[in-house]
Amino acid sequence: MDVLTRDLQEDVPWCMLFANNILLIDKTKEGVKGKLELWRSTLESKGFRLSGSKTEYRVCNFNSNRSSEGFVTLRNQDINKITHFRYLGSIVQSDGEIDGDIISRIQAGWMKWKNASGLLHDRKVILKL
Repeated sequence: MDVLTRDLQEDVPWCMLFANNILLIDKTKEGVKGKLELWRSTLESKGFRLSGSKTEYRVCNFNSNRSSEGFVTLRNQDINKITHFRYLGSIVQSDGEIDGDIISRIQAGWMKWKNASGLLHDRKVILKL
């Protein structure tokens, strides 16, 4: 993917590749639309296809003066708008808060504790283990 799209890639954080995921960032929705169309046309010219059903976008509207109205489309198909994004266990919320990420990490920790506590309290397991 790096070789196929080398001429499209910008500096981090404006464009990042994660395994089979591409993250495109711009200050405006029109900028994202333009980047998405450029990536689509470049990948299709090389035999690849962007899936409209798997593509999502998220708006971080930290400046209340900016409008977040309108749609992002890919080949006349509306792209799903999401409010949070999870990658490698971290949750990034569109409002800039970290509550969702903290709650998710606490829940994951308790689930791991619950899974291990059965073994820790089992009297059949010898103490050396």
